[in-house]
Amino acid sequence: MPPVVALHAPTAPLDRLGRSMHDLRISVMDRCNFRCPYCMPKDTFGEGYRFLGSSERLSFAEITRLAGLFVRLGVRKLRLTGGEPLLRAGLPELVGDLAALPEVEDVALTTNGVLLGRHAEELKAQGLGRVTVSLDSLDPAVFKTMSGGFGTPTEILEGIEVALAAGLAPIKVNCVVQRGVNDHTALELLERFRDTRVVVRFIEYMDVGTRNHWDRARVVPSAELHATIHARWPLTPVAASYRGEVAERYAFADGRGEIGFISSVSQPFCGACTRARLSSEGVLYTCLFATHGLDLRTPLRAGADDAALLELLRATWLGRGDRYSEIRAAAEAPDVNHKIEMYYIGG
Repeated sequence: MPPVVALHAPTAPLDRLGRSMHDLRISVMDRCNFRCPYCMPKDTFGEGYRFLGSSERLSFAEITRLAGLFVRLGVRKLRLTGGEPLLRAGLPELVGDLAALPEVEDVALTTNGVLLGRHAEELKAQGLGRVTVSLDSLDPAVFKTMSGGFGTPTEILEGIEVALAAGLAPIKVNCVVQRGVNDHTALELLERFRDTRVVVRFIEYMDVGTRNHWDRARVVPSAELHATIHARWPLTPVAASYRGEVAERYAFADGRGEIGFISSVSQPFCGACTRARLSSEGVLYTCLFATHGLDLRTPLRAGADDAALLELLRATWLGRGDRYSEIRAAAEAPDVNHKIEMYYIGG
């Protein structure tokens, strides 16, 4: 890796809507061992689909170098995503490199949990602070439908237990809720994790990418789900931990835990979004619903120095005006024929 050039810390840029850059989501792998219909539907991502070759993905040294530059522009939280990030060989090594970066406050991981049990202890030892596990239902049949036929709830629950034992607590469980698919199993999921060190967060089904056959009729608004849960277990609001936190937090009134709602469709939070996204092949995206990004791999491999790369990052963020979810909420979904797919840059 080229030596990092000593530079004066640049002023943290604000985008056109006054939003800072605080969180960087880093996709390390475009492949996944699931085929969830809302992310990587099997009819598109079958055996013949061409994923990136290893040389096309950023190396760990390249990821660490870029992450260090993002930190210079204000990023303090790093999250590793996929695809399925635990398919990337040697991932704990990258965690250690990122955790060692000055001023990084948090390194987290989002995973489907199937491989978590094998790696949890080493990830924790290398500096991983938090884990978010995707788990859409405990019902085996519903789970199979939502995972594309791969994995089981039991495997994921075992991975969560190993991660908790390793000290990766609290763990967040993300559940994408679809009407008529898994919405009837939400209470069962909460029952399983109440009074544990696991926080369940319900995510509204989103129109990420163009291949998941999104239908607004399948969206269960968070307010509706909240009412259902509140009728069973009364909930009280919890203040946000920081500006830009995407989940609305609630505690069970009986003190037996906390849940969250991520409501991109019914209650857009674009105005507080501080996230940048880096794909596994080195493209910077400034929105989950982006139609294009900035290629960083080409200048990186062509020998660009840190000053040049910083200027690219800074200029891109200064020009950012993304507010897709707010536009969608004001009318039907914008007429966009191509959006980056969620498996490519994480959720």
